[in-house]
Amino acid sequence: MSPVTAVNLKSELEMFCIACTDDSALDKMVEQCICNRIQADDWVLEWVAYSTTKNGMVISVDTLDQFEHDVLSKRNKSKQNFIRDERSRPRDINTIQDIIKAEEEEDNLLDCYSTPAKGSQKRALNTPENPQSKRSSALSTSPGVLLSPACFSPSATPSQKYSQRAGKGEVVVSFGAVQGTRWSGKKASGAGVQLELLEGPEDSLRCSYKYMFQRLRDIRNVLAEKIEELGEGLRSHFNIDEFSPVSLPAQDCVSVLGQVCCDGNGKLNAQSVLLEAGPEQGGQQVRVDLSELQEYSLFPGQVAVMEGMNTTGGKLVVSKLYEGIPLPFHTPQGKMEPDEEPVNVLVACGPYTPSDSLNFEPLLDLIHVIGRDRPDVCILLGPFVDSKHEQIEQKSQVTESFEAIFFRCIESIVEGTKSVGCRLVFVPSQRDIHHHYIYPQPPFTLPNLSKNPRVTLVPDPCTLLIDGVTFGLTSTDILFHLGAEEISRGAGSDRFSRILKHILIQRSYYPLYPPVEDVNMDYEKFQSFGLMPVTPDIFLIPSELRYFVKDVMGCVCVNPGRLTKGHVGGTYGRLLIQRAATSDAEKRVSHCLAAQVVKV
Repeated sequence: MSPVTAVNLKSELEMFCIACTDDSALDKMVEQCICNRIQADDWVLEWVAYSTTKNGMVISVDTLDQFEHDVLSKRNKSKQNFIRDERSRPRDINTIQDIIKAEEEEDNLLDCYSTPAKGSQKRALNTPENPQSKRSSALSTSPGVLLSPACFSPSATPSQKYSQRAGKGEVVVSFGAVQGTRWSGKKASGAGVQLELLEGPEDSLRCSYKYMFQRLRDIRNVLAEKIEELGEGLRSHFNIDEFSPVSLPAQDCVSVLGQVCCDGNGKLNAQSVLLEAGPEQGGQQVRVDLSELQEYSLFPGQVAVMEGMNTTGGKLVVSKLYEGIPLPFHTPQGKMEPDEEPVNVLVACGPYTPSDSLNFEPLLDLIHVIGRDRPDVCILLGPFVDSKHEQIEQKSQVTESFEAIFFRCIESIVEGTKSVGCRLVFVPSQRDIHHHYIYPQPPFTLPNLSKNPRVTLVPDPCTLLIDGVTFGLTSTDILFHLGAEEISRGAGSDRFSRILKHILIQRSYYPLYPPVEDVNMDYEKFQSFGLMPVTPDIFLIPSELRYFVKDVMGCVCVNPGRLTKGHVGGTYGRLLIQRAATSDAEKRVSHCLAAQVVKV
């Protein structure tokens, strides 16, 4: 519930043409909202309905007291009667345990705001840094028990549509030499796999950070540095002598560096394209005419060099477009052993429950697949507790905290795969309701698993090194976001490959600017942790869009889909990787031997 302020109340009142200049009356209104747990818009609706029956009563401290007596007190009384009726209903053992647990949590919350009595026998409160200790004694090691519906609500039932799904285990996409491939791990229970972040500890986002404190000037500096850095790469690669200011009239063909943007708040189109230069080229904007270009693909935030005529200084008629070049691939240290075996990697992306149930049955099926195929590494991307889940959005059938559900989910995965011994990589998502809602996103905090050698916690995004093969990981749906904003002409029908190429040549895990409303971007951290250090050998980019496996400029890009799609089951991915024996860039061999997308 967002905090209620006098400004909120005045704004809501003005919508009904009600003016209030009495500060004491405003303070009284804020007090009523807080004491009665009412939002500003709900309070105003109640007041308008009440004052209408009183022939347009004017707001004052006295009339507010009368309003509280006539309306708010009765509202609270009806709420208390409802709670009393609920508690008087017959209960079974499950619902009684739920009531006891809820009352204990309420007592603990109230204790945070009061001084404990001397000699109190209440148990000590646990700190938020160690949330798992509250439940460790009550949990079983069986993943089926940990994720049973009764853990969340007595009324939670399995999804009928998910249990009746067709095509279980069906391979929907294949890539590489899959004929005769054995999809099982060959390392010694994953212990022989080298797994680490490509970035050093000082360059990795390993802990939470303060956000929402960035200044517009700092954002501008980050964008300017991006333009200059990518522009220098384009200038040297295409042998461009110099860049001209975007607004300088010229009778000759000029080359202009800048960032693509839109001339309004709407969606980008061929008539609304602007090119905004960095500070080195004057920092101004120029309108772009694309009519002479036979082929182009543009999106807001794209850094590009445009060549053309700008005779008036107000419009650039583009005749040639230079979009960018990718970074080199990572060169692993050390030589490949002659008897080195391929590594089996399983990839799955949440949500891990159907949208009509809080039952983690899809996750249990995935754990069964892991036990059967015994992969060396499992990369699991969020959301684990989805903020867009129907029942979570409606706040129904959830009887414990989201953090507790998440810890139960993670512990089920760790315990359920213990016999396999595979390495587990957990990647957070913007849709994980209990986690920091910021991009770049810090890794999960799991104190009880921090010393578990099988568990690796990484941020979103990140670049991971698995046995010398680089994996680019992001759980943010940049594929969907960029696809909704991109415009093109004559650039081919394979839109996925086109968008993936944009991401690689822009050298960024999120090149779109401005970002969509769902992405809270911290640009200072993004400059350090959101850019690609190298072109990854394998790019895992899960999306709401259709699953695929594509080779784009030597990088194998995989969208494994989501483990659930609405009420029904979705897909997961599996890859067989091996570091190539040759390091010659001209004779480069893909490190991905085979890949598949499979229905759960």
